[in-house]
Amino acid sequence: MDWFVVSPELIAVLFFVAVLAAFIDSIAGGGGLLTVPALLAAGLSPAQVLATNKLQSVGGSFSASLYFVRRKAVDLRQQWVNIVLTFVGAVIGTITIQHLKADVLRQVLPLLLIGIGLWFLFMPTLGKIDKTARLEGIAYALIGGGCVGFYDGFFGPGAGSFYALAFVTLAGFNLAKATAHAKVLNFTSNFASLIFFMMGGKVVWGLGAIMLIGAVCGARLGARLVLSRGQKLIRPMVVVVSMVMSAKLLWDSHGPALLHSIGF
Repeated sequence: MDWFVVSPELIAVLFFVAVLAAFIDSIAGGGGLLTVPALLAAGLSPAQVLATNKLQSVGGSFSASLYFVRRKAVDLRQQWVNIVLTFVGAVIGTITIQHLKADVLRQVLPLLLIGIGLWFLFMPTLGKIDKTARLEGIAYALIGGGCVGFYDGFFGPGAGSFYALAFVTLAGFNLAKATAHAKVLNFTSNFASLIFFMMGGKVVWGLGAIMLIGAVCGARLGARLVLSRGQKLIRPMVVVVSMVMSAKLLWDSHGPALLHSIGF
């Protein structure tokens, strides 16, 4: 097990970063935009960052999922096939990433996220009400659960948005209902990935536990707003988070080369 010694001030900063990230993540996804840079700034290695971020993500997604289940926004008995295939997909993705590079996906992902943002921006009625499902049962679980779960285990950023989009476009859920169900599958894939990171001994338990507590608090607040504010809150946040994630990923991939080309 890896432990990491930091100042009390940095611990406080990481706690509040986790609160804010989990709040955003429970509504629109993309909380890793805050937690991953914060953990890197704290001095953790990239492997420790990914593992510790999964730990705190499990706390946030579990907190939100538990709230939605207790409020009967999600019926786990109806989601067990989705949950099982999401878990399997995430395990396969986590194993695969250890043997392959994610460079191609890193280049394509910003375009996908921009597409999600524009879709929600220019389709104001998307997810406003429940509609007839295009896919159900195993067929949906393979795509909306297994495929997105694989992506979450393999790479991760924006997985919550992909889960929600699948529920809206394929299962016919309204946006609030889709967001609630997305958190359950997001927890499933986070937990599956965390198991493998734990086996690798890369989790920094001290920092991870502090951030997990913060994530539980932030996710609970965000989950409440999802059920009380619904589409009016979720749509603009999905658009903003998708665009910000796209900009960050594009900068990470091409920013240094751009600065070099213009003489900086």
